[in-house]
This record gives sequence, C-alpha cells and structure tokens, in this order.
Amino acid sequence: MSVREFVVLGTASQVPTRDRNHNGYLLRWDGEGILFDPGEGTQRQMLRAGVAAHDINRICVTHFHGDHSLGLAGVLQRINLDRVPHPVTAHYPASGQKFFDRLRYATAYRETVQLSEEPVAEDGILARGDAYTLDAVRLSHPVESFGYRLTEPDGRRIRPELLALHGIKGPDVGRIQREGSLGGVTLDEVSEARPGQRFAFVMDTRLCEGVEVLAAGCDMLVIESTFLDEDVRLATDHGHLTAGQAARVARDGGVRHLVLTHFSQRYGDPSEFERQARAAGFEGELTIAADLVRVPVPKRAD
Repeated sequence: MSVREFVVLGTASQVPTRDRNHNGYLLRWDGEGILFDPGEGTQRQMLRAGVAAHDINRICVTHFHGDHSLGLAGVLQRINLDRVPHPVTAHYPASGQKFFDRLRYATAYRETVQLSEEPVAEDGILARGDAYTLDAVRLSHPVESFGYRLTEPDGRRIRPELLALHGIKGPDVGRIQREGSLGGVTLDEVSEARPGQRFAFVMDTRLCEGVEVLAAGCDMLVIESTFLDEDVRLATDHGHLTAGQAARVARDGGVRHLVLTHFSQRYGDPSEFERQARAAGFEGELTIAADLVRVPVPKRAD
C-alpha cells in the first residue's frame, strides 16, 4: 500500500528549545523518502520518530544556515554506516558548495553508498520520474535559499458507471487501463481526469514571488512562520514570514492542508499561530507542527 505522509523531526528556528529540535522533515511518497533541511540533532530525532537511514532516497537543503543543515554530517555518515542499498541524491544551493563539502567530510568515515551531488543554481526541474517531478524555486533570504515542490503526474480515474454502460468488467478493466482501448471503447470514455497531488516545502524567506509560485494549487504546503504578525517588521528585516503572511499565501493559492513550522523561541504558546492563521482567512486543514508528529498528505480531491 502506498504511503504519503509528512514526518516532522524538528520545528525550531535558529536555536533548539526544550520542546523543539532544530529543523528536520521527512516526506514519505509511496516507496521513496525525501529528507528536508536536516538541522542539528536530526539523526536522533529520526530514531525517536521511527525513521531509518534506509528510508532516505533524496536530501533537499533549502539553504546553509545551521538550523537547516548542521545535521547533514551525521545523517550522511549514518547512511554510509548502515550501508543503505540504494543511491542517495542531494540537492542544495550551488552557492553553498563549500558548506556541503565541509559537512560531507566533517570527520573520517568509510563511504559505502553512492551519493550524487546535484546542486541547485536556478529555478527549474531537478528530477522527473513516474511518481513525481521535483522542481526548485528561488526564495528571498539573506543567504541564497530555494524552496522545493513535488508534482505528481496527472492521471485518469475509472468511473464504474461508465464501465457498466459499455459492458466492461472483470479482467477487461485492467486491460483497458493498460492498453488505452478495448473493443472500440477508449479509456477516456470510461474515466475522467485525475489531477496529480502537489506538495511544497518553503523555508526561510520573506514574501516574494517564489513563495506564491510554490504554494499555488498545493494539496499540502509546509511553510515557515517564524514570527507572529505583530513582529512583521522583524520578520521582513530578517527574511522570514509571519503566521498571517503564510496563511494568506496558502489561502490565495488554494492550499488544502497548511503546515506551519520553524517557530521562534520567543513565543511560548503555539495556539497563537493557529489563531492568526485562521484570522488571515485560511479555511483549509491546518497543522501547527510539533516535533515527531506525522501528517498524512490529503487524499486526492474528487
């Protein structure tokens, strides 16, 4: 059975707190795992969350601030220690190559896994396969930062009543799906378009066009909301978003499930992020991320 869920490993911005680890997130997408922004302590959070090194196929780093990348050294060494049997691909801003190199070879260890480095230099498609297309979009932060988006290819949804109308049943249902037609009846005549699911990951950035591009039409948007709205000036000056700003982006982009994360340690009550997101007019599913929670990707819209 395919699984699509978002596993939260850490939710703190800049510094960890008693309740929040540095950033770290794993997206399970069918049989593949994509690790986003492994901050310090990610390896231990993986253990607590039931995430193994074998679950990681791809690593996506948005930018090279410590709370988003210091855990990379430990994660890469664990992947090699556990002799993960499949290749692993790493995406990160090309301008931070020296930081990636330092983290990859921070200490001595034996490399046993094929790690492909695929740095990101501009907006565009990074990978394309049967399960999804992965692309990157530039954001606005004091250091170069990119957001990531997965888009599932559009497909077809079989309509049982149309199959019955044309007398198609049993093994012939699978046959028309594989071959595209059967006895003069085309697949289009017994099915309807099924839009592919879309997931986006947006970390440190102030409001910019890239945020809107990434959020548009998402089934799930994971986005930073470092500050509350009363500190909007501080957010803009430091290249971050407020809860209200993130929620308005989600509202205007038609997002179905909004996940807010990357919270400043100055705030003690996470419910205020929810209140401000709702006050901004977002009416979809809303999760205020907490360490070690699992958030299912919404089922496809009818």
